[in-house]
Amino acid sequence: MIDARTVDELARRLTELIPAGISGAGADVADNIKDALRAGLRKLDLVTREEFDVQRSVLLRTREKVEALESRVAQLEQLLQAPRH
Repeated sequence: MIDARTVDELARRLTELIPAGISGAGADVADNIKDALRAGLRKLDLVTREEFDVQRSVLLRTREKVEALESRVAQLEQLLQAPRH
């Protein structure tokens, strides 16, 4: 999930976009933005970087195995098609 620093930074950037006259409520606006961001992010189906990296490694290993099996199948097919004497 996105860490608190990222949410705080995004909230700060959004708060800076609010016109000066409205941003007088400063901390309240920033807190409301943070709460809205957190609530929205909780609804998303996100994974951590660690989970992503683990799945990426699994996918790469699987791809390597599939490629090796494809190569082996091609070799076996050639053997079956070779003329027999």
